[in-house]
Amino acid sequence: MFRLRALILSASFILPAAFVGAQEPAPAAPSAATPQSAASPAAEPPAKSDASTAAPAPEDKRAFGVLPNYRTVEGSQPFAPLTAKQKLTIATKDTIDGPSYVLAGLFSGLYQLENQNPSFGQGLKGYAHRYVTAIADQDIGNYMTEGFVPVLLHEDPRYFRRGTGSIKGRIWYAATRVTMAKTDKGAPVFNFSEFLGNGVTAAIGNAYYPNEVGFTPTMARMFTQIGTDSFSNVLKEFWPDFKHKVLHKQN
Repeated sequence: MFRLRALILSASFILPAAFVGAQEPAPAAPSAATPQSAASPAAEPPAKSDASTAAPAPEDKRAFGVLPNYRTVEGSQPFAPLTAKQKLTIATKDTIDGPSYVLAGLFSGLYQLENQNPSFGQGLKGYAHRYVTAIADQDIGNYMTEGFVPVLLHEDPRYFRRGTGSIKGRIWYAATRVTMAKTDKGAPVFNFSEFLGNGVTAAIGNAYYPNEVGFTPTMARMFTQIGTDSFSNVLKEFWPDFKHKVLHKQN
């Protein structure tokens, strides 16, 4: 695929960012205190403190520090449908997320080195043209696959993280979620939003990719984005494990 190296580049950009946090020292263990007698009332922790400790931590908005994670939820939690506004909000958050613009810049540089779409030219003007089209692909794709199409088809655009089972089983589950989704009622369904949304985005691309017009280039763009989403799901599936086991942080 003509963007395979771009996908590899995104992985090389994402994964090293996680190791930065690995250098942080683990929290020091609390110093031992003089034990109190069982009869002492002070030995009982306050109920209010217990409630505060049990409160769940806020969900990470970025996996590995740069990958937008706004539509990932734990599959073990009870299913709660999204409203149309909530779906569009997820699409908006993914679209305006800062690191995504950095990735678009890296992709644009790679496309320039490969001289994709020669009519764009080289130099600063050519790079700017490639950057604008990369942003267009990214933003239109987000709104189509996470917002408008899920609203129209009553599908849920979220990735429901499995979190348990064998590594191979979880990789397979995560990678194949681009083909399976849930309806607004929680029933399993083919992921029409992923395929139709990316198909519409790829078709719109014919308007600003003069060197990649027609059925074959359109299908290439569509399936490249679907493959990228599949890879993204795998990263999101294992991010909490990585954070806990490598970075030694609580999920």
